[in-house]
Amino acid sequence: MAEIRRKLVIVGDGACGKTCLLMLVPPVASSSPPGRPTRNTSQTRALIAVPINLVLTLLSSVFSKGTFPEVYVPTVFENYVADVEVDGKHVELALWDTAGQEDYDRLRPLSYPDSHVILICFAIDSPDSLDNVQEKPQASGPAAVALVDFGLTVAPSPQWISEVLHFCQGLPIILVGCKKDLRYDQKVTNELAKTSQKPVSPEEGEEIRKKIGAYKYLECSAKTNEGVHEVFEHATRAALLSRSSRTKHKKCRIL
Repeated sequence: MAEIRRKLVIVGDGACGKTCLLMLVPPVASSSPPGRPTRNTSQTRALIAVPINLVLTLLSSVFSKGTFPEVYVPTVFENYVADVEVDGKHVELALWDTAGQEDYDRLRPLSYPDSHVILICFAIDSPDSLDNVQEKPQASGPAAVALVDFGLTVAPSPQWISEVLHFCQGLPIILVGCKKDLRYDQKVTNELAKTSQKPVSPEEGEEIRKKIGAYKYLECSAKTNEGVHEVFEHATRAALLSRSSRTKHKKCRIL
């Protein structure tokens, strides 16, 4: 039985693939009923916030069950528990999978209190998803004025670093590039070339890591299982290391 308990909450857009990562390690017993976040202060949560069209749901399935599901099943709240060993420490890692659809935007902040680690993910085959990780200035100048004159507005893009900093300022962040297996996929590169884009390179990911002040940049693929364990090992390790300072000075609050 694991000596230490930590909690990891997975957050992401609907149909982005976040359930898959939870399926690599067979689940043990759920630590709490679905939709009922545990308030135990001895537990640590790592949050995964992801932009649209990512494969994080698929990653989650791979992590807890070792399979790569082909059919998307919408999630509201799902809980899994897995035993993870990091640096000789046995950790019972509670994994929370939450809905990422826009309809549930007001529920997602309920997962943030008492968290210790944030994972922000993007898709390597979608440069736009990496853009959505960053803070972006509001539209200004003649173009913005013209929109107002015509009574038009533009829906804001996801800005995950902004949400993370708003609800959990000061927590360690790990930037994760998903769908690594598609970086050299010919169909993907051809499609991106039509809009003068290309898959995100490791160097570009590392550049954004520095820009947003993330602790580490990692890449993984749920389909091939490459890097999946490493993502959760680093997340668990960061949660363990941040425990003392997090408990003393930092609290994650809903504003």
